[in-house]
Amino acid sequence: MRARAGVMVAIPLLAALSACGPVPVEQAEVTCLRDAELAVRPRTNVAVGIGTGFDGDTRGFGSVSVDLSGDYLMGRDPAQVYDRCVQRRSGQPPRRPLADQPGWTG
Repeated sequence: MRARAGVMVAIPLLAALSACGPVPVEQAEVTCLRDAELAVRPRTNVAVGIGTGFDGDTRGFGSVSVDLSGDYLMGRDPAQVYDRCVQRRSGQPPRRPLADQPGWTG
């Protein structure tokens, strides 16, 4: 019984540790596009709406979120942010520069 409990603890632990390992360079490039975009400008999201509650009353709601990166605040070059991110996540340099990535608007 004790060995079985140890296995049940070890399996999730191994799964969590494997998630920390390198990812394929293609996946890192897609993920790191967001970091490069946030180095250019903050991202904001505003939502406003009207809904009804269980009691039939009409209520308004809203939310505002801002994603602000330290790279933006430090004025870092988005291409360098992208290169470092891909290297860190995959252990390899990007296959092509940021300017040639599909979806990059700069």
